[in-house]
Amino acid sequence: MALTVQRSQATVVGIAACLLLLIAIGAYAEAGPRQAAATLIGGVAGLSLYHASFGFTAAWRRIVTEKRGGGLRAQFVLILLTSAVSFPLIAWGSQLGWPTGGFVFPFGVAAALGAFMFGIGMQLGGGCGSGTLFTAGGGSTRMMITLTAFILGSVVATAHLHVWGKLPKLPPVSIIREFGPHGAFLLTALVLGMLAWATLRIERGAHGDIAPLRRTGSFLAGPWSPMLGAVMLALVGIATFVVVGRPWGITSAFALWGGKLFHALGIPVDTWPYWTWQRSALENSVLRDTTSVMDFGVILGAMIAAALAGRFAPVWQLGRRDVLTAIAGGLLMGYGARLAYGCNIGAYLGGLVSGSLHGWLWLVFGFLGSLLGTRLRVRFGMEQPSKAHT
Repeated sequence: MALTVQRSQATVVGIAACLLLLIAIGAYAEAGPRQAAATLIGGVAGLSLYHASFGFTAAWRRIVTEKRGGGLRAQFVLILLTSAVSFPLIAWGSQLGWPTGGFVFPFGVAAALGAFMFGIGMQLGGGCGSGTLFTAGGGSTRMMITLTAFILGSVVATAHLHVWGKLPKLPPVSIIREFGPHGAFLLTALVLGMLAWATLRIERGAHGDIAPLRRTGSFLAGPWSPMLGAVMLALVGIATFVVVGRPWGITSAFALWGGKLFHALGIPVDTWPYWTWQRSALENSVLRDTTSVMDFGVILGAMIAAALAGRFAPVWQLGRRDVLTAIAGGLLMGYGARLAYGCNIGAYLGGLVSGSLHGWLWLVFGFLGSLLGTRLRVRFGMEQPSKAHT
């Protein structure tokens, strides 16, 4: 029996690796070597996310429900490591012959509402943007439902963005432009250090000690420590800056996939203002879209990681509550991500490693939404009340 299981897991590894290679080859044929490299970077991201169980959703929930902050501190390490390279690249890349741009966007009423919606949705759906991809790739059938609803919510939001865009907003602010890359990095490190100190105070106050981090078992089969996951994902983020010329993103591809489906069904999405300036994206191969091929890589990389760990075993029987909360969470995340310039990766992480004020504001409103989402998890029986108030 064990031998049969091992063989089935090896088959999954082989299939996922072949699919990843085929997509990379197709991406190369469509858009060149950088597109192929982006696909493989996505594969490394998926493997890293799965082995480290590096989810933003659980880390945000644990600081509230269990008063444990190790996951948050790992996120801060990821941000600092990436920023140490991305800030100089954004400031001086063009002079070095390596032009690099950041995600620096205005932030207003619509973005605040979108981040808040996303925070609720990620707790109901059970994963954020990257979390949805890597858990779906790891064999979670529930997260496939979340992903489907995520795509639907994303494309529906594109029908209304021109209306939301008329609401008041702050102008875009880049601390790299204001303080230079060194000053921006020191400011980022100071704020993150204060937040890390706060999580340590909360954890020690609740438990009297700091929980030891999970240790790395096997590099190939996992599990990884959160800090190894932070280092590997920082390498993913840096490689994305170097190869693609911008931060790592996730959710714009979901809107594109939904838009292509709607377009194929005869729904005139190409007449919506959001798509009029990127009509070619609806008509071209999806392999020409960098975010899409990276997302495919994340899914397949996570599938490889799950099989290497001997844990790829989809469960096909889901309860009504699981299905309904997956749908609700996915719709909220999809719609909210379009309003707020992305998810935890593109808006929060991407904004912070770009030195953009909107990344910090996204964090505030996204975390507030996550607090409400955590309470809703208790009400819907997804979380034990005793844990939710320790």
